[in-house]
Amino acid sequence: MCELLGMSANVPTDINFSLSGLIPRGGKTGPHKDGWGITFYEGLGCRTFKDPQASAISPVARFVQEYPIKSEAVIAHIRQANRGNVSLENTHPFTRELWGKNWTYAHNGQLKGYQSLDTGRFRAIGQTDSEKAFCWILNQLDNRYKRTPANWSAVFRFIAVLASQLKQKGVFNMLLSDGRFVMAYCSTNLHWITRKAPFGKAKLLDQDVEIDFQQHTQSDDVVSVISTLPLTGNESWQRIPAGEFVLFDRGVRIL
Repeated sequence: MCELLGMSANVPTDINFSLSGLIPRGGKTGPHKDGWGITFYEGLGCRTFKDPQASAISPVARFVQEYPIKSEAVIAHIRQANRGNVSLENTHPFTRELWGKNWTYAHNGQLKGYQSLDTGRFRAIGQTDSEKAFCWILNQLDNRYKRTPANWSAVFRFIAVLASQLKQKGVFNMLLSDGRFVMAYCSTNLHWITRKAPFGKAKLLDQDVEIDFQQHTQSDDVVSVISTLPLTGNESWQRIPAGEFVLFDRGVRIL
């Protein structure tokens, strides 16, 4: 299956350390060689970089690592194809507009019976079950809220209900963001960690790389990272129970 990576922070933060742990898993230390992508939010805008090549050999991945973009919300994905061919249009993450916001989504898993999902005005461009499920979620939101909602906690609780329905069709691990909030729904494997003062050192599992966060942060910084599997071996990652979700607002878990 694929692997997911997300970040939520209260200040613009680069995700290079975590990327250094994820990118080798795309074709070098892991089997996820069928493409990779990442979306960085900046205000109301977002920039997405995708490549259907394995991240371990991708020139786009090297470019992103050499150009440390700082963001408060990030969604990334490395793909092991099971639905749809290996192509740019089938490469996660996917982005659509709703309520004047860019919504970005990435999925890990495989669904059955997804062809009948009603996506309304949101049409899939590629052939994956993942993109179809994303369009279905947006259509459900569009139908439920006729104007921009005010209670965002209620919105994400409703999304969790929708994710639970998709979980009945197979494995559905998901990351979703509107640029402010970052949501993670777990079907099988998703982990998270929040880093805040006092900051310490972290060492990657897949690379011989260590960082002392105290040298790169301010005392009031809060950064949460979500990953399919823990990226570091000397920190305490929290596993999200199957069928549950977590929601972060600028680095802080609020649900």
